[in-house]
Amino acid sequence: MAMSPMMQEYCKTKEQYKDCILFYRLGDFYEMFFDDALLVTRELEITLTGKDCGLEERAPMCGVPYHAAETYINRLIERGHKVAICEQVEDPKKAKGLVKREVVRIVTPGTTLDAAALDETKNNYLMSIVSMEEHFGCAIADITTGDCFLTEVDKPQKLLDEINKFVPAEIICNDSFYMSNIDTDDLQNRLGICVFSLDSWYFDDELCRRTLKDHFHVGSLEGLGVGDYDCGIIAAGALFLYLKETQKTALSHMATIRPYAAEKYMLIDSSSRRNLELVETLREKQKRGSLLWVLDKTKTAMGARTLRKYIEQPLIDKNAIEKRLDAVDELMKNAISREEIREYLSPVYDLERLVCKITYQSANPRDLIAFQTSLAMLPHIKCILSDMQTPLLKELYEELDTLEDLCKLVSDSIREDPPIAMKEGGIIKDGYNAEVDKLRNAKSDGKDWLAKLETDEREKTGIKNLRIKYNKVFGYYLEVTNSFKDLVPDYYTRKQTLANAERYIIPELKELEDTILGAEDKLYALEYQLYSEVRDTIGKEVVRIQKTAKAIAKLDAFASLALVAEQNN
Repeated sequence: MAMSPMMQEYCKTKEQYKDCILFYRLGDFYEMFFDDALLVTRELEITLTGKDCGLEERAPMCGVPYHAAETYINRLIERGHKVAICEQVEDPKKAKGLVKREVVRIVTPGTTLDAAALDETKNNYLMSIVSMEEHFGCAIADITTGDCFLTEVDKPQKLLDEINKFVPAEIICNDSFYMSNIDTDDLQNRLGICVFSLDSWYFDDELCRRTLKDHFHVGSLEGLGVGDYDCGIIAAGALFLYLKETQKTALSHMATIRPYAAEKYMLIDSSSRRNLELVETLREKQKRGSLLWVLDKTKTAMGARTLRKYIEQPLIDKNAIEKRLDAVDELMKNAISREEIREYLSPVYDLERLVCKITYQSANPRDLIAFQTSLAMLPHIKCILSDMQTPLLKELYEELDTLEDLCKLVSDSIREDPPIAMKEGGIIKDGYNAEVDKLRNAKSDGKDWLAKLETDEREKTGIKNLRIKYNKVFGYYLEVTNSFKDLVPDYYTRKQTLANAERYIIPELKELEDTILGAEDKLYALEYQLYSEVRDTIGKEVVRIQKTAKAIAKLDAFASLALVAEQNN
């Protein structure tokens, strides 16, 4: 027996994504079939049903509503699965035959973007490890913030220290990594890290080098400052190949990669890390009671992540340490300026993760307003910083771009309280675009035209309770209750009969409907287009925004330390 055409398409897609659970979009649901369905019903405890697909037996099937899919996906990711999301990529109304579907993203533990699944105060790292004779290349990235680092170490123990330092959500590696005396079961069970090995072609030297050069638009890897890291380059190349494959976007917010020497930071082995209770307590694994809990008075998510990094990776270079101490000292002594800075930091949202959403084109209008209210604080912060004397705070002053052009762009174009939906209008400010204003007037004038027609028809027919109403199926219609049925004139065309009323249409009403609904469709399309232009203009400035975000994060961390120093003498 042959499979139905839709199931043939499903199987073709599934064949390409064997190691993922395939969320296959059908109407308002994502559906899973065969083994995926059995796995998902077991993991999420949802109902298993079947579907006729042309085979002798019904195919096992389960489904989740698409608007609630994120929660289900998060639960699968937490249990160490990967999820491939297959969407309808053409309008079903315009499709000939089967609607075209494509996998638009693969969600893995180290690449999830859903805010509900992430802790905003810590990074969600993906780590790529390549094991070669005698040493390891290691690349680490957080796609939600655009951070990316690479290093090399020469012993399994040192590699373990790096893993413990970053505690990534996911590790991708070559097969030899499994032979390197590192207990991967322990990583999975105790640290909750998912480990996936990739095919050997991901670690092809030439391909990795080319991938990095293409991504960072450089002619040579020396230009990136990573020329000396042969092994690290392979780890980083594999990381970017994997990201391109799972994210299916240009990843323009991953704009830098920084090499670091593991020796630059204090070596803290994993048991000392636990016993010192740096970021969580030994028994309850809670932040409360840890060193981080005492020191963290940061105002922004970016600041909180930075402070956590400082604690997990202490400096050992005396000059660098003293530079930080001087900055904290100056902020401690200037309590009024410091508290003013902290006041301005309070409304600042997570610029790093917002920019990620903007470059992924998934930022909604409210995200842009959050972005704009954050940027509005920057000139005030920069002004207070201009009085600071210590080298590190002067550096932050230089690095802080106030981004006033972008702030103005959003405040000129986007309404202050826009909806979350991007395609249903109500986003663009009056006065920003003449065409939007014109269409919007047609929409609001339409209400007056309808009211006038209603009054005219009441007078003409003598039907006192005649009403013009609207619903999505029938559009606009005239409603007459049964008590006035005998007054209905011949030019009324009946549309629908209800228990206690009749619904009619007349040519004038049809014309008005076309004008009003036509204006609405055009308006929504135009607003979406203008909104996308604003979002993409911001997306092009990703490097400037990230630089400012880093400066804000450091300032927040130093101000927090200064406050704690003052409170605790």
